[in-house]
Amino acid sequence: MATNAKKKILEIDPYLAPFEKDIELRVQLYKDKKKQLVGRKKLVDFANGHKYFGFHRTETGWVYREWAPAADQMYLTGDFNNWNLRSHPMTKGENGVFEIYLEGENALVTGQKVQAVIINGWKELRRIPLYATRVVQDPVDYSWCAEIEDKKPFNWTDEGFVPAKTPFIYECHVGMAQEKGAVGSYSEFTQNVLPRIKELGYNTIQIMAIMEHPYYGSFGYQVSNFFAASSLYGDSDGLKELINTAHSMGITVLLDVVHSHAVKNTNEGLNEFDGTVYQFFHEGEKGNHSAWGTKLFNYGKNEVLHFLLSNLKYWMEEFHFDGFRFDGVTSMLYLDHGLGSAFTSYGMYFSMNTDTEAVTYLQLANELIHQINPKAITIAEDMSGMPGMCIAIKDGGIGFDYRLSMGVPDLWIKTLKECTDDQWDIMKLWYELTIRRPSEKNIGYSESHDQALVGDKTLMFRLCDAEMYTGMSKLYGTSLVIDRGIALHKLIRLVTASLAGEGYLNFMGNEFGHPEWIDFPREGNGWSYHYCRRQWSLVDNDDLRYKGLNEFDKAMIKLLKEEKVLQKQAINRWMHQDDKMLVFSKGDLVFIFNFHPSKSFDGYFIPVGKKGKYQVVLSSDDVQFGGYSRVDKNHVYDAWTTPADWVGFQCYVPSRTAIVLKKIK
Repeated sequence: MATNAKKKILEIDPYLAPFEKDIELRVQLYKDKKKQLVGRKKLVDFANGHKYFGFHRTETGWVYREWAPAADQMYLTGDFNNWNLRSHPMTKGENGVFEIYLEGENALVTGQKVQAVIINGWKELRRIPLYATRVVQDPVDYSWCAEIEDKKPFNWTDEGFVPAKTPFIYECHVGMAQEKGAVGSYSEFTQNVLPRIKELGYNTIQIMAIMEHPYYGSFGYQVSNFFAASSLYGDSDGLKELINTAHSMGITVLLDVVHSHAVKNTNEGLNEFDGTVYQFFHEGEKGNHSAWGTKLFNYGKNEVLHFLLSNLKYWMEEFHFDGFRFDGVTSMLYLDHGLGSAFTSYGMYFSMNTDTEAVTYLQLANELIHQINPKAITIAEDMSGMPGMCIAIKDGGIGFDYRLSMGVPDLWIKTLKECTDDQWDIMKLWYELTIRRPSEKNIGYSESHDQALVGDKTLMFRLCDAEMYTGMSKLYGTSLVIDRGIALHKLIRLVTASLAGEGYLNFMGNEFGHPEWIDFPREGNGWSYHYCRRQWSLVDNDDLRYKGLNEFDKAMIKLLKEEKVLQKQAINRWMHQDDKMLVFSKGDLVFIFNFHPSKSFDGYFIPVGKKGKYQVVLSSDDVQFGGYSRVDKNHVYDAWTTPADWVGFQCYVPSRTAIVLKKIK
């Protein structure tokens, strides 16, 4: 396999030739670890920790098992025994596995609180079971403990659902998806938000902050309990109903999974569960993320791999997730977590700084996920551009389906911050939006939740700032600042969506230019939810200009989906720096962008490459999109050949406008 894989990935990317031994090592380490874990069996038969460990009903009662290799003794305590710390000792077996049988059908019942008691030398520790499927916080003393779930079969109706082939992703957070000043629920999201997503045309949702986390303001990125759906939003059946309903609408559901690190808390999380740091994490500084203040997994330990791989299978089988967006992949790939690295040469990807154990884990994870569901979608949040990230494992890659085009939002922020409108570099825009590793698919996006957090600004707020508080009202009159913001917001999203990837992502609310930032309740803001919600009433109000942006986003997604634009190659037809013009084609569509702040061009020659008749199918300047309807959508353009053998037609192109035409004959 190693030889074939080496040849294949080198054919795809010849610049890897000097690093063929590194590619061979990548493949060999993967093969060795897989053989060590499963021999000739499949990973899907290995990743069953959740079916053995934790709480399970038996014919005569309950069994609870836990892996705590450094513990001398273990006990189970909780409501069922009035929190007696010694009345229910657990038996220690091989490999540090403890278990206890509780006789009687009602030995444990739904809603009872439980904890594990660990004795390690002189230390007595109260811990939450590692495989707890529900974890709740006491409203009085704010302590956390596991809650028994006597699960009844959920009535799934999504048999045969197939994930979207080309994902148009609506990134969302259940808790902040409501307009009220409180944490939203799974059921509220299902009833109120899913219909909006369906109406907009997005075919995939990527849900954040589902895995239980003790601090709401972490955005779900400091996970404590990996098998528990967050109780902040309701019970697990609420999440299942959300996913089942999404599937009935034809919407794929991805989990924003966090296997790159874990919360350092000991009372809530994995850290020092059995009294040692090294049970799950590296010891010393290697086990601490200096920027995030979190703990880092030891991917070299088979027990850790068993835990994490079982976690992926659990979310797919128990909740019917269709795949994952892996958070913090760059941090996993490098021993310095990519902090301060520009990754300007190939040598930076293959060096003593590469965490080969993490690379192997990601390969195993991708293989497992696609064994469970061959149509599953996996996305890597990697800003480093690791070669082979989205190449098949058999070909020497890591096996993801997509990587996030993380440089694109940075491009837009840098452009808006550092350049006046007449200084935009059209050639650089084209290059940055189209350059990517050969044969590797990307998810393009102009902004995600990262750009919306407090301390930063969404694109719309960056474009308009304080003017949004008054200028978005149609009753206010004309505002040059708002006009500019609305026009550029549409152009940025269309050029990004059509060029920057083979999939597209938007964070909820950004499609209509949601004002302000996201700031979770915290001491510094008086524990306010004011900035931790989505103001849907803004887009529903006909007197405000948000609706135009929303309608444009809907029309854009519809066109890109119907014409399969993201599956087609872009051909650059024309760029002009001074005119701020960019023209390219994809299939039978021609995209015209005039980024100029003031110049409208009458009779501008548009090269299209193919003779035929063309008609406008989308104009960002339509009045329904907040524009001025300066583009004639009924006119049919006849492409002709110039004496210089250019094929095209003359067209009126207003300033700050995007026009898409389709070859109709």
